[in-house]
Amino acid sequence: MDKLDRLILEQLQADCSLPINDLAERVGLSPTACWRRVQKLEERGVIRARVALLDGVRLNVGVTVFVAVRTSRHDARWLEQFHAAVSTIPEVVELYRMSGDTDYLMRVVVPDVAAYDQVYKRLIRMAELADVSSSFAMEQIKYTTALPLDYLPDS
Repeated sequence: MDKLDRLILEQLQADCSLPINDLAERVGLSPTACWRRVQKLEERGVIRARVALLDGVRLNVGVTVFVAVRTSRHDARWLEQFHAAVSTIPEVVELYRMSGDTDYLMRVVVPDVAAYDQVYKRLIRMAELADVSSSFAMEQIKYTTALPLDYLPDS
């Protein structure tokens, strides 16, 4: 990974819809050389996908709920069942297995408390859980999908 790859990634994180000619111009490469680098970054899995970021408020899912889940079961069968169940709930947009007191942390987006209650009821029917604690976000202070590029190893 060199300086040009970093520049390409920086530009694509800001706007992945850039035409290759514009991207190449911004990073100081020919379109062909730039395209080859983008292809290599995709092949290596550095670029996982190119997506559109949507506005949750305009799509009526502007309420964010952070859900901490604890379980008393830590076997492979439960784990598979839980992961499969959560993957069927579209309102769960992120799920992490955690260290510490919380086993899993989810980010859920819904239009309102009543919709979250439906997600909660669906969740507790799907898997044996010891505790579910929900916190509603009052204000979004920072949101980005851009990853820091300062830690990339030099090639």
